[in-house]
Amino acid sequence: MKLSLSSILENVKKKHLIRRILILCACQLISAIIFNFFQRASHLVTGGTSGIAIITEYVFGFEPSLVILIISCACLLLSLIFLDIEATAGAVIVTFLYPFCVELTSTWPDLIFIETTDMLLISILIGIAAGITNGLTYKSGFNNGGFSIINQILYKYKRISISMTSFMINMSIVLVGGFFFGWKMVMYAAVILYINSIVTDRVLIGVSKNKSIYIMTEKEKEVKDYIINTLHHGTTEFSAEGGWNFHKKQILMTVIPSKDYFKLKEGVKLIDSHCFFIVTDSYQASGGK
Repeated sequence: MKLSLSSILENVKKKHLIRRILILCACQLISAIIFNFFQRASHLVTGGTSGIAIITEYVFGFEPSLVILIISCACLLLSLIFLDIEATAGAVIVTFLYPFCVELTSTWPDLIFIETTDMLLISILIGIAAGITNGLTYKSGFNNGGFSIINQILYKYKRISISMTSFMINMSIVLVGGFFFGWKMVMYAAVILYINSIVTDRVLIGVSKNKSIYIMTEKEKEVKDYIINTLHHGTTEFSAEGGWNFHKKQILMTVIPSKDYFKLKEGVKLIDSHCFFIVTDSYQASGGK
């Protein structure tokens, strides 16, 4: 049965949906536990809405879960205005789930005491845990909402690298945290952000921010249409000859952000379950339109 381009993406989104939502919920709960037991207790500001929540609680006494909810809802509204329904829908669950988990676990440190004096050990633990939860969230086809929406907006309208805007926003928050909690905390935050980025990429499927994918399929036109018109990525097409049977075939090559790997892989498998493809790390991708 031939599937339309829009129905392919819809099928990808529905695939293992319950399992993916459960993974998302578990990731948000773990993130909230890490926040309340370690980051909030030791004033470790690592950027994002959680970092702002720690600062505003210290300066104004605001409840962290409320601050996170307000900022996340504001970003969600910006997504609705400047992006599209699809991008907004992907962030709705996290927008409300994470603040709920933060509030739910806010009293747990009063019940369970964990030593937090070894800041280097705590930083390593936070970096690994954040990397795992972020990686599993992206791998499940969701995103973390919040300031990641700002990154997407700037990329769409100004073509500013998502990694660059994410770095600038997070570092700005970290530096403000350093002003209130000491510059030693900035160094620990840098350790956390570095470990987080490495572990996130490892959990996804590789070590680079982009993937080069080579696809050999009998349904070349459908696959190419899906990549170009649905996922909005370019492709390069070239001829190849089998070394054993000398059959000539066309190979499609595309470079995509790691976060889009799930959509591409599952979509191509729905179009042609017998296709052959290779995934490699792409350390730099520049140029093009």
